[in-house]
Amino acid sequence: MNKIQNGFKIQGVAVDELAKTFGTPLYVYDARKIIDQVKTLQRAFSGVRLKIKYAAKALTNISILKLVRQAGAGVDVVSIFEAKLALHAGYLPSEIMFTPNGVGFDEIQLGVELGLTINLDNLPILEKFGKTYGAGYPCGIRLNPHIMAGGNLKISTGHSYSKFGISVQQLPQILEVVKRYNINIQSLHIHTGSEINDVDVYLMMADVLFDIAKNFPQLKSLDFGGGFKVKYKEGDKITDIDRLGSELSNAINQYCKKEGRDLELWIEPGKFIVSEAGYLIARANVVKETPTVTFVGLDTGLNHLLRPMMYDAYHEIVNGSNTSGEMKQYNIVGNICETDTLGAERQMHLASEGDLIVIKNAGAYSFTMASNYNSRPRPAEVMIMDGKPVLIRQRETFEDLLKGQII
Repeated sequence: MNKIQNGFKIQGVAVDELAKTFGTPLYVYDARKIIDQVKTLQRAFSGVRLKIKYAAKALTNISILKLVRQAGAGVDVVSIFEAKLALHAGYLPSEIMFTPNGVGFDEIQLGVELGLTINLDNLPILEKFGKTYGAGYPCGIRLNPHIMAGGNLKISTGHSYSKFGISVQQLPQILEVVKRYNINIQSLHIHTGSEINDVDVYLMMADVLFDIAKNFPQLKSLDFGGGFKVKYKEGDKITDIDRLGSELSNAINQYCKKEGRDLELWIEPGKFIVSEAGYLIARANVVKETPTVTFVGLDTGLNHLLRPMMYDAYHEIVNGSNTSGEMKQYNIVGNICETDTLGAERQMHLASEGDLIVIKNAGAYSFTMASNYNSRPRPAEVMIMDGKPVLIRQRETFEDLLKGQII
């Protein structure tokens, strides 16, 4: 039997057809999955006034931003350039929340000039903002709740040693600055990290926010960030979105009823919306047998998918050219002059030179973290909508590597 007859498909489109048309390595996104993920959140939180702010840093392709907006989500950005991309994609300034970290005040001022929703995460910037704008331009405050959550310290952002947010222990200083400059605080925000599968963590955040919210009478929203855990492999415990939506909605509704307030609930999912929709298709350059291990060397590497090296992240990897029959253990590695192991000791259907290897869950923090390391161009990106693949980013060329250099 021809191996390709058993080939892997994305929304009904065979990976060999994608590779023939667009080349490899290639990022492919299932548009239907992205829309479904947004709808899942909307249904889960239907009992509350909800605003979804898609964390653009997960995947900033203009076509993806347009798709997410059409599905009914706003956007969360962390740089002025992400903000400009969102504007280019059709977002209104009022739909864009700007939550930078460690930036100069000039970038905050650019955000104000663009009319963005501003979220501040340190006291010096809060004071500069107050001196400059007073009550004239509203803002939000990102708090550090000292809650450890997420898969590990590399992706947890709410613990006491994190660089993100203003410590809840510094509330007196926050209140003093706000009072001194009459700052109009309209949002309180907590984001404790990624890979959070415990719903109770969000309820703990709610208790923190409810206690602090009484100090801000002009408040319009409470922002619980994102970090919802998605499935990477069989047996993974994921975030129970239905339970999260029900219990968090109930908690904020009860709080508002008790305090006589009308607050929106905001969330900032990034990975949840795009991770499972993304695939990285690569070609096997070599199958290398050694006395101890068999390597499958790909035409991609850490330059295109950094997460396994940076976060010890797990991505399921399958042989897209052969999805049945005998299995064998491989180490799947890249073509970069580093130890760029994308998957170690993986069981995969027998691989041969030229096979198409598919890396799953490559929608979030994958292309956006890609680089030109080893002077290799970045891949093309394709989006599949209703079974039709469309090129949404051209493959880089050698001329792109020279762009900007003074020769």
